Amino acid sequence: MRAEDAGSLGEKAEALLLDAALESIPYGFCVWSPQFRLVMWNKNWRDIYGFSLDAVYRGMSLEEVVQLSDRLGNHPDQSAHEFYETYTEELLANRSGARTKNQEVVHGGRTVETAHIYSEALGWVVTHEDISDEIARTEVVQKRKLELERQNIRLDAAVNNISQGLCMMDAKGRLVICNEPYARIYNLPANLVKPGTMLEDILSHLFDMGMEAGGTREEYIEWRRDVIARREYGKNIHELNNRTVLMQHHPMKDGGWVSTHEDITEQKQNEARIRHLARHDALTDLPNRIEFLEQMAKTEAGLSRGEMAAVLYIDLDHFKAVNDTLGHAVGDEVIKQASARLWGTTRETDVLARLGGDEFALLMRPIEDAEVAARVADRIIKAIGAPMHIGGQQIEIGASVGIAVGPGDGVKTDTLVKNADLALYKAKSEGRSTYHFFEAGMDADLQQRRSIEAGLRLALQRKELRLMYQPLLGLAENRVTCVEALLRWDHEGRTISPTEFIPIAEETGLIVVIGEWVLREACKTATSWPGDVRVAVNLSPIQFKSRDLLGLVKSALSDARLPPTRLELEITESLLLADNDANLKVLHELRAMGVRISMDDFGTGYSSLSYLRSFPFDKIKIDRSFMRDLTGRGDSQAIIKAVIGLGQSLGMSTTAEGVETEEQLEMVRAHGASEVQGFLFSPPLPPAALANLLHSEATKHQVGDKKAS
Repeated sequence: MRAEDAGSLGEKAEALLLDAALESIPYGFCVWSPQFRLVMWNKNWRDIYGFSLDAVYRGMSLEEVVQLSDRLGNHPDQSAHEFYETYTEELLANRSGARTKNQEVVHGGRTVETAHIYSEALGWVVTHEDISDEIARTEVVQKRKLELERQNIRLDAAVNNISQGLCMMDAKGRLVICNEPYARIYNLPANLVKPGTMLEDILSHLFDMGMEAGGTREEYIEWRRDVIARREYGKNIHELNNRTVLMQHHPMKDGGWVSTHEDITEQKQNEARIRHLARHDALTDLPNRIEFLEQMAKTEAGLSRGEMAAVLYIDLDHFKAVNDTLGHAVGDEVIKQASARLWGTTRETDVLARLGGDEFALLMRPIEDAEVAARVADRIIKAIGAPMHIGGQQIEIGASVGIAVGPGDGVKTDTLVKNADLALYKAKSEGRSTYHFFEAGMDADLQQRRSIEAGLRLALQRKELRLMYQPLLGLAENRVTCVEALLRWDHEGRTISPTEFIPIAEETGLIVVIGEWVLREACKTATSWPGDVRVAVNLSPIQFKSRDLLGLVKSALSDARLPPTRLELEITESLLLADNDANLKVLHELRAMGVRISMDDFGTGYSSLSYLRSFPFDKIKIDRSFMRDLTGRGDSQAIIKAVIGLGQSLGMSTTAEGVETEEQLEMVRAHGASEVQGFLFSPPLPPAALANLLHSEATKHQVGDKKAS
């Protein structure tokens, strides 16, 4: 191969290295195959013998080259036939691998020293040096010989140290040369890497060893033949001994070709892993949203034919509290255990996916009826509801499930998914840890919720929020001792109930900015009241996640110039559900400022007594639900009496909410309640009306009359 032909190997690094090695040799160089065919040469070799650029070509026989050389006046002492016979005998006699040298005379009377060495991988490597002016310079000649050896080593390194396997075949499909990586990739025996070995013999051996190339042995060999015949670039990926090899075929001008072979096993494994990760959740290895929706799309054809399938949307209840209080590491373990439990409720044909966070989805296909989905949903709720033991802690969460069944609830992916999500929202709004099927009209409910959420985001800017104030009557003082600030929202011509918009504000986080406005507005309004009247403001558990709730309270009191002792903050027991140390710390700091802390809706939870032990509340507010049945049910009376007595023993005042009749008043007064709140005394009032109430003599007389009675 000559340097000018290197372009036939494309951009391959192998060709560049070979070209550099050949042309860097400072004397003539050529390689003869074991069949006496010209394989490689350089420009110096052509110049020595006077060969023109187009006179020699790859695959040219030695006899043809000798005849050409003779016509140019080389070897004047011998005929072309005599020179050919002598030279071939000399080459054939040297197969031991030892280097042999000789001298010959070329045109112009110049003397050329040739040296050749035989290599099983290459054939005869021959150098040609014009030594006419250097015959007497033995020392220089010796150095040139050493340089030849070094160049031979470089050539061998260029071929055998390429990372890819390299194989060169002639036009008849016979091996010309291959390197060590090629033999190593395919674990070829020595007899199959000898020059002259037929390509089909090598391929047959590889198929016998278990090679797979996407078809039969005959089909692959036929493909190789076709690529060779068309003299086109070809590429193929095949498997051998659990390895993946990329073969690329590069045709050459003389009809032969070079092929490169690269072990891409790790590359393919990485690509497969990337494809898997693109469609699977990294934490649980379940299918992700992309894969789930693709599987849903494949189900549409069956739904159109009337086949039934169900989509279950699953949301873990109370997971956010676990994640926030116990940390993300514990949260991740909860997700993994939950996914394992969910997997245990599914069938082989089902698709369980993690959509993100604590949301999962289950595609059940096919199903006989909706009852099948209901039974699975029930198993899911029971499985997730069982306690988890993580890091020495017992963690209890739950699951809410929304179910949409096609084709009745839709035949398209987006419709079924939307309806399952609506059903999930309904299940969560009904108390969680339950399941709910999609029903017509749920979409309207969701639109209403979204409308409320959108309006709530602009409520402060539009000044639609306002505060009402309901007095609390101190029974011992027989006067108003505290006033509770109650939030109202006037939107689009109606007043929206707090029970309707507060949960949405908490879910969206809007309660933080709204709660700040309420606190500042209530403190500012309270400064116009008599100095012995406190203002009570409700705090959402979400507000405690704010970075500086303590700083906000200080700022609100300072801006309003209201003493901390006149502020009462009401919390619910849900704040202490996880016995959060950070929340307790904030409560203690607020109390240390002089702010009073009250537990609202006492008795409606399931472990209120434990909360009274965790923090020394100033006040307990007894939920109004006990007041409704106070006069008709003995158990309600017993509970009221017990709670009031508990408060007294713990040094906490008690407020009875929802007092609406004189009879209720007398009963809670008799049991020792500290305060009462309800419509018997006053409904929630606007600021001006409340101010009039607090400062009027009529109010004092009214309070006095009630005390006398």
